[in-house]
Amino acid sequence: MKDWIPMRVSTYETRRVGPKSMEVLFDEASAFGCHSVYKYKKVEGDSPPTIPGGHYLCREARRLAGAEWAEWQHKYPISDLLVSGLDSLFLPFSQWSWLLFLDDKSEDLVIRQVVPNVDDLLLEAEHHFDSFKRRFRKTYATQEEHAYRLGVFKANLRRARRHQKLDPTAVHGVTQFSDLTPREFRRNHLGLKPLRIPADAHKAPILPTEDLPADFDWRDKGAVTAVKNQGSCGSCWSFSTTGALEGANFLATGKLVSLSEQQLVDCDHECDPEEAGSCDSGCNGGLMTSAFEYTLKAGGLVREEDYPYTGTDGTCKFDNTKVAAKVSNFSVVSLDEDQIAANLVKNGPLAVGINAVYMQTYVGGVSCPYICMRRLDHGVLLVGYGAEGYAPIRLKNKPYWIIKNSWGESWGENGYYKICRGHNICGVDSMVSTVAAAHISQE
Repeated sequence: MKDWIPMRVSTYETRRVGPKSMEVLFDEASAFGCHSVYKYKKVEGDSPPTIPGGHYLCREARRLAGAEWAEWQHKYPISDLLVSGLDSLFLPFSQWSWLLFLDDKSEDLVIRQVVPNVDDLLLEAEHHFDSFKRRFRKTYATQEEHAYRLGVFKANLRRARRHQKLDPTAVHGVTQFSDLTPREFRRNHLGLKPLRIPADAHKAPILPTEDLPADFDWRDKGAVTAVKNQGSCGSCWSFSTTGALEGANFLATGKLVSLSEQQLVDCDHECDPEEAGSCDSGCNGGLMTSAFEYTLKAGGLVREEDYPYTGTDGTCKFDNTKVAAKVSNFSVVSLDEDQIAANLVKNGPLAVGINAVYMQTYVGGVSCPYICMRRLDHGVLLVGYGAEGYAPIRLKNKPYWIIKNSWGESWGENGYYKICRGHNICGVDSMVSTVAAAHISQE
């Protein structure tokens, strides 16, 4: 182990932005769901050090914050403190092969990012697949299924590598979807129907944009419920719908109430008569504006606790005596990003469509891919924006949107996705709708 040099990882190059404190470093690491932020630089001809069980060595950063860190510096002199960011893309590829993080909920070492030099990762794919299965509690019924999923996992490692090259400002790697083919992922975890917004949809009025705050987040104001999980059901559209109405209802009543997605899955069959195959169809997909229309006609949505989510299509059990939130009106927001921001600030979280091609491998950071289709296939919730999401590859700060997803807190940044603003990346500006809630008098 004496031939391996520990290198601290922070946010880019010291002489460009200045060193960061260990505490800031730990905060950043925690945002990625991990504590370990160390790499080991290989000396020519050596093998990587291991710990029992064959895992590559990975120290927990918090234990190195004090005297132990100083002791390691003394034992293993650091010739060049590279400050490169959790995406590692400014590290010399020829010298680095492994980026492993210690998961904060498990003692298993899990690959959290696939960097361009991944040949070693593919050679150790079975070991990493075992770590993946433990972390996400994956089991397979037969040896044949296990072998098939291992093959899919290897393909997704290569896919994450491609995504990392195309989307270098984000972190791409192993997620809970790493044993699914792209087709399975689209069928079971997306669900936005590829439809146009109806031509007669009400357009949101133009709002003033001169005094918009530089940063804004409805989570800080209590208007966003906890991250939910749609499971293996193409019901993303229902979560986007409830999220927007939950926020609007908060603005109208001052109370945050979690609303029922299952009511929409079971009961909403609203259609656009001008578009064939446009009906909301439970786990087979739907559209947020159609769901708002249904909610307006039905008289509202009930609480989640009164109509719990099952993740399967069922018989409608809506009880209109238990309505917790009603739609007053809804409208479509223009493609202008300042207008989107203005509507977000004034009206609450917005229902948004997006192309989710990079989301299957997304781990964290600000996603700003060089290439992304604008064919929308996933419904999400826009809850805020930031002015300065650091993008070291592009050598500048990038403004970004904050997206609430519906794949549970173990995905992305505690269930959230950041995507850069300004260029309609992945179609994020193409289908945005806002809803207003009617006040319900309490008897």
